[in-house]
Amino acid sequence: MVNSRITPNMATTDMAKRFQGQAFLVTGGNSGIGYAICERLIADGAKVMVHGLTLADARAAAKTLGRGAKAVGGDLRNPKTCERIVAATVKAFGRIDGLANNAGIYPRHSIEQTDEAVFDLLFHINTRAPLLCAKAAIAAFRSQQSAGSIVTIGSINGWMGLSELVVYSMSKGALMTMTRNLANALASEHIRLTCLNVGWTATENENRTQLSEGRPLDWMSKLPKSSAPTGKLLAPSEIAAHVCFWLSGDSAPATGQIYEVEQFPIIGRLNTQEM
Repeated sequence: MVNSRITPNMATTDMAKRFQGQAFLVTGGNSGIGYAICERLIADGAKVMVHGLTLADARAAAKTLGRGAKAVGGDLRNPKTCERIVAATVKAFGRIDGLANNAGIYPRHSIEQTDEAVFDLLFHINTRAPLLCAKAAIAAFRSQQSAGSIVTIGSINGWMGLSELVVYSMSKGALMTMTRNLANALASEHIRLTCLNVGWTATENENRTQLSEGRPLDWMSKLPKSSAPTGKLLAPSEIAAHVCFWLSGDSAPATGQIYEVEQFPIIGRLNTQEM
């Protein structure tokens, strides 16, 4: 796993109390950004249900995370998984206070390579599953008569995307509309939703993808400034810090926000190699 562990000075005494007594579900929490979100939540005092594709994957991550973490497995291509993993969170902790809709896939397909199977796979995992997980979480918030927060991991590709990411970009673009629509409908119930359009992040899955496409082993040290002005990709721990802010009451009462987690402005930026 990418080392996203929080150092002591990153989790202050006050932060450790921020989520005290609260419980969260993180989909795709066994690796990458999802694992970093789990780390940050636990450091801030939360209890976390770590979801993974398989129970073994989730249990391995939960064991490493230590106290405060429990595990649940399930394939998000199955719509019944969404309700089941939310129910598992409530059963384990007695409640659920927030959901991090993190799980997603990003296989490359040009328009010529795109067919019904490609479309269904990406939309079932990247779009339908976040909606159904949100639906189940909202029902739980209402049942326990509490406020709640849902943060969905989108992508800057949701605005347009690369040519080989047409369906992926569509699946992430839909999450922005979902977030705004539900936030508008649920604001009076103090149920808040946020979509974070995340930029290029250094995860183990991204490293494998780039290596499979022919990049050298040290590709992360040779990034153009047009892609990474700071000289490096975003770290999972940096994304997790933003996720936890929007999950917490620190960001209330804002809702329906589409927030760009990137190291340069997305709209109005000069697309030049001379940056």
